[in-house]
Amino acid sequence: MIVLDECMSPHVAMLQRVHVRLVWQRPYPSLERARLVAWTCWCRATVYELCVGGGRAFLRRTVQLDGGSDIHETSPMPIVEARATWTALLSGSAR
Repeated sequence: MIVLDECMSPHVAMLQRVHVRLVWQRPYPSLERARLVAWTCWCRATVYELCVGGGRAFLRRTVQLDGGSDIHETSPMPIVEARATWTALLSGSAR
C-alpha cells in the first residue's frame, strides 16, 4: 500500500469545471526515443509524462490496467507549449 504522504512525484489536481480537453491518440513510432522530463506519481491508475525529443515535446497518458496498460499521446508540439500544457494538466485546467 502506498501512503500519499510518501509520494515523490506530483498528482494531477481535480478537473476544473472550465478546462481544455486534450486530444489523445495512439503513440507515434517516430518518437519512441523521446526522454521523460516530468511525470506524475505511479500510485494512481492514470500516469502522465512530459516527453521531449527532436526539439519537440508531447504528453503521454498511461492507464494502468490489470492486463497491461493503455497508452495515448498528444501531438508533438513546441517544448514551450508542451510545458504550458503540462502545467495546465497538473492544475486541473486540462485533461
